[in-house]
Amino acid sequence: AQIVRQTAVRNGQVVRDSCLDFLPLFYLSLQRNVGSSQFKTIEDDLVSALVRSGCIPENHGEDMKKMSFQRCARTDKGVSAAGQIVSLKIWLIDDVLEKINNCLPSHIRILGLKRVTGGFSSKNKCDARTYFYMIPTFAFAHKDHDIQVETYRLSKETLEKVNKLLACYKGTHNFHNFTSQKGPKDPSAKRYIMEMYCEEPFVREGMEFAVIKVKGQSFMMHQIRKMIGLVIAVVKGYAPESIMERSWGEEKVDVPKAPGLGLVLEKVHFEKYNRRFGNDGLHEPLEWTEEEEKIAVFKEQHIYPTIINTEREEQSMVNWLSTLSIHDFNATSSGVQSNDLEGSDGCDDDSD
Repeated sequence: AQIVRQTAVRNGQVVRDSCLDFLPLFYLSLQRNVGSSQFKTIEDDLVSALVRSGCIPENHGEDMKKMSFQRCARTDKGVSAAGQIVSLKIWLIDDVLEKINNCLPSHIRILGLKRVTGGFSSKNKCDARTYFYMIPTFAFAHKDHDIQVETYRLSKETLEKVNKLLACYKGTHNFHNFTSQKGPKDPSAKRYIMEMYCEEPFVREGMEFAVIKVKGQSFMMHQIRKMIGLVIAVVKGYAPESIMERSWGEEKVDVPKAPGLGLVLEKVHFEKYNRRFGNDGLHEPLEWTEEEEKIAVFKEQHIYPTIINTEREEQSMVNWLSTLSIHDFNATSSGVQSNDLEGSDGCDDDSD
């Protein structure tokens, strides 16, 4: 995750922005719920570190509105972030990055700081978000084929089919079937997807994985997991390819939701802000290319191993795949989609 900071002055020092990575081990979500001690969040540790390092007064930690705190995107239980940004007002102390990170657990890192314009909101100024989904490739094996999870390797033909289906999501579509509590007439269900594709597979600890990347202006609750879940259902032979087009119509379509494990917020984009303020002589563009090596190391050392080990131990994908046969991909009905009582997948960019 990354921290973007608005201007605040203490003894002539000015606040700047910062960039942060985290792995949500033992956390319910990113977003802090003041007054709730039952569930620990990433923001609880972050705010505590800001207070202990001397970047904010203690009363700002108790009331985050006092420091104009805003997160760019929500990341709930089980969802990691390799490129989150938050904005807030802090005191710019000496060795600020080192002091904050010394107060944070090792799986939460602030990577950079940048000064932003007054009134900046990381959520409202964000043009787009890029997520990736790390998936064991056996998820794409046809349902009629007996496979060994450890030895399965994705064929070139299957990868091409996966990418053909993922490309169907590009553009503006009505994704009311890919979230909960939104009907087909709700204009907010229309979302713009800029790109979605699956990269070449790779082997980690004897098991093959692939990374699906998706960039969009914003995402609704469950949307990415359902987009991936539907593609898996088609590739495995449970659902016809025609269901892709049907799912954007007004009828209700049964769209399965892939497991939350593997979903990672990779990057947030501020293209309009960068064009206007990135080279004005006072501010830097909100790009983190100088931190890419650190981010890559964090993913390799923390995010990837956790996803792999958790999949091996809990077999979330294996268990979920066994439920695809109970879905009815041919059934159709009109009306508002029923409520989904399962937790958020961490992509609800529109509501805090």
